[in-house]
Order: sequence, then structure tokens, then C-alpha cells
Amino acid sequence: MKKSLLLVISLLALSFLPNTYAHNLKGAIASDDRTPKNVVRDVYRNPYQTLDFFGIKTDMTIVELSPGGGWYTEILANYIHYPGTLIAAHHNPEGGGYYKRSRENFEKKMDSNPMYGRVEIVDLDSSLADPNSVDAVLTFRNLHNWLGPLMDTIFSNSYTALKPGGIFGVVEHRANDGTSMEMMKKSGYVTEAHAIMMAEKHGFELVAKSEVNSNPKDIKNYPKGVWTLPPNLRMKEVDREKYLEIGESDRMTLLFRKPL
Repeated sequence: MKKSLLLVISLLALSFLPNTYAHNLKGAIASDDRTPKNVVRDVYRNPYQTLDFFGIKTDMTIVELSPGGGWYTEILANYIHYPGTLIAAHHNPEGGGYYKRSRENFEKKMDSNPMYGRVEIVDLDSSLADPNSVDAVLTFRNLHNWLGPLMDTIFSNSYTALKPGGIFGVVEHRANDGTSMEMMKKSGYVTEAHAIMMAEKHGFELVAKSEVNSNPKDIKNYPKGVWTLPPNLRMKEVDREKYLEIGESDRMTLLFRKPL
């Protein structure tokens, strides 16, 4: 009788402990909390393979740079649990116009579900976090928006915020080798060489590359740049089926580290 009572007490005690095993990455990706229109893009964005390659764990403190509408935020917020924290570095609303609307829409999303309770929102042009306090900084398809001085600011602040040994994960539309800066800005594709040069300029070490987000069908020469392809389809009905057949862009996936 006494043993049975102790067993019941032990089980009850365990039920109140954080169940880190329940917060696995595959479960977060399969969660019903995700927006259906986002789920259908998994075939192009490969979230499990990408986050696994970056070594993301459920108890990490992570900065997601420029999360946009929150495609990856839906997964990361579900996956990250105490003592981990997700810091979303979004547009500064003082920029007005698109930046203000985008930030407001993101904040509404964060208020819509208790799942986002461990998400902190900061300005993208801020220091991001205290120095040496973050385990990982991630960016998905943003480098083309930062070409120029802004990239220096963001990369520098990311480096400062990371702990020694912290990781910097980059996914970006991949331009062909030798593409000019003018064409990178126009097309939305960035060369691997430029991404690596910028990261190393700010102190990061390149650890590994992955082809998980590559797309050999992407010829990277379209009337409206990368936005010709899905999901944007800026040509609307013109050659729509052709661009749908190509799918989303060819992307580099790079893993950097702040040296120990």
C-alpha cells in the first residue's frame, strides 16, 4: 500500500515537470498551431533538415532576424521552451509605412496564441540582445534586403549578441558565382562568396554548408527576379505553370560560428 502511494505521488510530481521530450522538432513542425498555407511550403523550405543542420535545440536562446510574417516563428515558438527564449528581431515601426504595418501584423500574430509566450520582440536595427547572451542567430531569405551598410550593422550586432561558440545560420536565395552587386540587388539572389565574405568580415567562422535547400531547376534569370517564382509569382498568370513547376528558389544554407 505504501509503495503504491509513493508511486502515485511520484507520477503526479513528474506530471508537473517540464516535459522536454514532448517538445521535439518534428512535433513542432507537425503542430496544428501552424498556418495551413505555411505548411504546404515545407516541401521547399525543409524546416526539419534546416534546423537540424543548424543544431537548434529546445532550450536555446535564439534570435530570428527579420521574421516577416512568422513562417519560421511558428515552428521555433512551438519548439523553444524554458529555459530557452526566442527573440524576434522585426522591423522598427518608426520606419513607418510597410515597416510599421508588418511589425503590427507580426505583433498581432504573437498575441493570438499562448504558444508565443516565450517570444520577445526587438527592433532589427537594435543591439538584438545583451552581449554574449545568445546561443544562435538565424536568418531566412533576408540577405538581399540588407545589401549595403545595413548588413554590416546586423552582422556586427549578431556577432556581439552571440555567446562564444554560438551559431549563425543563414539561408538565402543563391546567385551564380560572379554575379555583380547591382544584379544581386535587382534580382534578389546573393552569391555564396558575398555571404561568406560578410560573415568572416565580422568575425564568424564558416563551419559547414548544406544543399538541403538547393533547387537545380532554378535558372535565376527571370523578368522580376526571384519574386517571379512562387510564392510571389509577380508575373501573375504569365507563364504561371512554368514557374510553379520550377518551385521556390535555389538557396544556400550556411552554418557559421562565433569563435570560442
